[in-house]
Order: sequence, then structure tokens, then C-alpha cells
Amino acid sequence: AKLRGCRVVGFAGSDKKVEYLKGIGYDAAYNYKKMGSLADTLKEACPKGIDMFFDNVGGEFFEVVLSQMNTFGRVSVCGAISMYNATEPPKARPVSHLILSHQLKVEGFMVKRWETEWPTAFKEMKQWIKKGTLKYNEHVVEGFDNMVDAFNALFTGDNTGKVVVKK
Repeated sequence: AKLRGCRVVGFAGSDKKVEYLKGIGYDAAYNYKKMGSLADTLKEACPKGIDMFFDNVGGEFFEVVLSQMNTFGRVSVCGAISMYNATEPPKARPVSHLILSHQLKVEGFMVKRWETEWPTAFKEMKQWIKKGTLKYNEHVVEGFDNMVDAFNALFTGDNTGKVVVKK
């Protein structure tokens, strides 16, 4: 989004990850464990509202962001990590009125759906990586015997970036 001229705001669960996000070019980044009101933080970070939202958290976070979307905004839903390990179903809060009143386009997606676009995307991303305009981080774990720990890092926040297990 940043490479296409958008203002990019992110949220992470540690100060270290917030600094990482700022270091790779985010316009603003916040530690959701330390901030006050999400609604107030979004108003500060996005005073003109939100046009695009990439959601992999779900739950209350999803609802609050929807309330601050601009008319005709777009929402990509690729996950709901806030609910993956829930021991009981979350209390459903209505969001359809937010989608309707803001006339939002909300679409869930799985990466496999875009398989035909991968060659073009990989070519473009490769160029951006070479130029240094696209930055990424890998969390490398050595040994297949540590695979369970590597997987769990995805849910505990112990990783920064893509988790890779090497034998």
C-alpha cells in the first residue's frame, strides 16, 4: 500500500515490533497492548478516516476500525487471530450497519485464490526488494524438532516476520 502512495498505519503487540514497522516505512505504528482507546488512536493516526483495511485480527478490533471507515472503503479479511484460541464463542456484535452505512466492500480471501497472479506479483516484489523499497524480515528457527515452537510463535507474538524452519 505504501508503494502505491497510501498512508500506512499498523498495530503490533510489542515496542520492538512497533519500531520494526516504523523502520520499514509505516507512517504510524502503535503497541496495542499499551495504547489507550483504539478509536481515539485511529482518529489521531487517520484524521481523514480509513479507505482500506487489511484485517487478520477480527473481533473488537475489526468492529472499531469499521466504525471509522470512509464511504466506499475496502476491507480485506484474511484472518481472525483474536478468535483462534478462544475457549468460548465470542459475543457477536453487529457490524452489518457499519458495512451498510459506509457502503463498504468487505471481502474475505485466501492466498491460493490469486495463484494465477503470483508470477506477476513475485516479479514486481523482487524488483522492489532489490531496490530496497520493499523490506521484510524472517524469523528463522533451526531444526525440524523445533517446528512446534516455530508454529506457536505465530500465536504468541514471539516472531517478527515470516517464520521459516530450516533443517
